Amino acid sequence: MDDLTFAAAVDIAAAIQSKRVSSREVTQHYIERIESLDKSVNAMCVRVFEQALEAADQADQALVRNEVAGPLHGVPMSIKESYVLEGTPATWGIPAYRDNVARADGLAVARFKAAGAHFLGKTNVPIDLGDFQSYNEIYGTTNNPWNLGRTPGGSSGGSAAALAAGFTALEAGSDIGGSIRTPAHFCGVFGHKPTWGIVPMQGHELMAGVPDADLSVCGPLARDPRDLRLAMQIMAQPAGRQAVGWQLNLPEYSLESLRGLKVAVWASDDMAPVSKDTEQRVNQVAAALAALGAEVDYTARPNFDVRKAHMTYESLLTAVMSSAQPESVVAKTKAKVAALDSADQSREAVVTRAGVMLHRDWIRHNFRREKLREAWDEFFSNWDVLLCPQFTVPAIPHDQRPFEERQILVDGELRSYFETLFWAGIVVASHLPSTVFPSGVGEDGLPIGLQLVSGPYQDFKTIEISRLVSDAVGGFVPPSEFL
Repeated sequence: MDDLTFAAAVDIAAAIQSKRVSSREVTQHYIERIESLDKSVNAMCVRVFEQALEAADQADQALVRNEVAGPLHGVPMSIKESYVLEGTPATWGIPAYRDNVARADGLAVARFKAAGAHFLGKTNVPIDLGDFQSYNEIYGTTNNPWNLGRTPGGSSGGSAAALAAGFTALEAGSDIGGSIRTPAHFCGVFGHKPTWGIVPMQGHELMAGVPDADLSVCGPLARDPRDLRLAMQIMAQPAGRQAVGWQLNLPEYSLESLRGLKVAVWASDDMAPVSKDTEQRVNQVAAALAALGAEVDYTARPNFDVRKAHMTYESLLTAVMSSAQPESVVAKTKAKVAALDSADQSREAVVTRAGVMLHRDWIRHNFRREKLREAWDEFFSNWDVLLCPQFTVPAIPHDQRPFEERQILVDGELRSYFETLFWAGIVVASHLPSTVFPSGVGEDGLPIGLQLVSGPYQDFKTIEISRLVSDAVGGFVPPSEFL
């Protein structure tokens, strides 16, 4: 079983379907690892081991009858706590929702089960999914398997930690500000942020019937890009009323080499300077691609003002995040805004600081976003992918002080905690797909993940290129303490 601990889900599925191992053996193996090793990590915050073993037995019995449910037949996986899994709470780390127990599976869980997978449990998150770290008073703090004094990231921190530690075969998370990609980077695994709108958000919610939010997406995390591709095929389909009228047909993309690939490189930026180690890694990977025949350019950029682009992302993010603000907060902010001249530049600052946005403000920012999308369209008509950082530094130390007191140390300089949102948001604002891949460890022994970004609906392109790039630079490596 040890050779399957860190194997790709597709390879585990093949081993089960060929009857080299049973689903029960694989499932029991992961359960034993969780029971013996997760005490130090605290990734698997909700456990349904009995149900998992029952499902594994059913998968094995089906194989005796030569019945295969789907491409993940018999594969045990886990999923972010914020998804809806029958008989388990979906709290989003919010104490008031401790008893929010699901009566039925949500859409994503149902789709994975239809593909043959079953669930070991759910993985930890920050409160309201709103942090680069994963801790809350319900489930406690999740640690990074590479260094227990560091965070695995957030908000899909438990997802990435569970994969890196060898507790599960596959994971699914969500992303609005790097919540899939930052944990993937911090823990040395793969994560894919899909093009907005192609993966339904139903089944990732505190209450049923909530419409999909702007910017936010659901997507997979894995130890192998082949698993990202398969998970996207499972997750990215229309649902409900949308399925009546349209079908998704993402462009296929396959490569045997990187020769001729056109790669733009954005290694750092004054908006969010990255550590020297991170910048050097971006350039090292770019050089490796050039050596393999790719066309690499270090100066190509989309045609827009970077600072204004980031402001647009922050403003759109504020609109989403403020939708759950109490009416008392909204009323106070409206009063402040009304007291200002509409042309006053401080107006946006008041709205943003208060975490509330009026609908007319959202419409204006949406107009600006459309200009950004047009600029990206033009950019990706000339370049296959953009290679850039995901975060300014590798995994940061635990810091559970109030947000306003937190900072991030970048090469000895303390910088704003949320400054690094630049690297996540430049992609999110324009609804672009992005795949984070592991590029090896840095000087401090922590993983460095980098982003590959492409045009809208080119999800399979970034995933496929991440496969070849990671093959060239090393791919997933387990943390030594969990081998």
